[in-house]
Amino acid sequence: MERRSGLGLAALGALGRRLLWALPAYAAGLLGLGAGAVVLALALYAGWRRRRRARERGMRAAERLHREEEAAVRAAARGELPAWVSFPDVERAEWLNKVLAQAWPFLGQYLEKLLTDSVAPAIRASSPHLQSFTFTRVDLGQKPLRVLGVQAHPGTHKKQILLDLNISYVGDVQIDVEVKKFFCKAGVKGMQLHGVLRIILEPLLGDVPIVGALSMFFIRRPTLDINWTGMTNLLDIPGLSSMSDSMIMDSIASYLVLPNRLLVPLLPDLPEAARLRWPLPRGVLRVSLVAARALRSKDRFLGGLVQGRSDPYALLRVGTQAATSRVIGDSLEPVWDEMYE
Repeated sequence: MERRSGLGLAALGALGRRLLWALPAYAAGLLGLGAGAVVLALALYAGWRRRRRARERGMRAAERLHREEEAAVRAAARGELPAWVSFPDVERAEWLNKVLAQAWPFLGQYLEKLLTDSVAPAIRASSPHLQSFTFTRVDLGQKPLRVLGVQAHPGTHKKQILLDLNISYVGDVQIDVEVKKFFCKAGVKGMQLHGVLRIILEPLLGDVPIVGALSMFFIRRPTLDINWTGMTNLLDIPGLSSMSDSMIMDSIASYLVLPNRLLVPLLPDLPEAARLRWPLPRGVLRVSLVAARALRSKDRFLGGLVQGRSDPYALLRVGTQAATSRVIGDSLEPVWDEMYE
């Protein structure tokens, strides 16, 4: 019964469309117009309708091409695009980049004063072999840090604001040090830093400066690459020979990662300073490492003609803590059943 009613409605619709085509001829008869006027009106209508359909087809084709191009760019970039391109809730911060570009030389002056007045005395006091340690040059260069995107969060309570800054620094910084006792010179010439920096504005106050303090840290370990100069000479100094380039980079990166944080009080006597610098843990995170499936074979024999298996293991990293599972030999379906805290 429903099928018959549907066919009836379709027939009525077709009849109505045909009656609409006859409406111009009926109107022309009422107005006393000839057949030529009717034909001209129908020709103009047909031309307008053809152009409209062509324009709609062109718009659909352009939209489809735009979607395909955007998908191709995203696939080719593989995550190298700024965060605001991939995530709508991440906003651009070009105004902040302009502020950083103008303030960069003054930040360099502050860094030079900090290293010479605070860091250098601490290094000289840390070891008798470093009593002649000095900074001979501190230059942040001409390439400032850039903020690729900003994401704001309301925070866990009303007196807190969270900001996540996707930062990227590919700088021409140059810092030279010298240990005169051992005739050793070393330094840094170029640095790259990429990661998400979280800034917590807490507590919010009812008086100036409105914000009591700033807490800054990286939730995850950032990508840090330092171009050292003269590092071999520096590591020959007694007391530093046990260190390596990777250990120094690990210690620098770990200093910036949660639970470590940098607190900048904006009030001289802030009661919450100790709590903000060393907040109490809210719980214990337990991670259960169960198994893996369909891993790729990494063992090759006879120049890659024969594929073997693998000896997989898992690396878990949370903030500055890292754990390595046991190695499962000769398996592409490893089972660990391990727990980490």
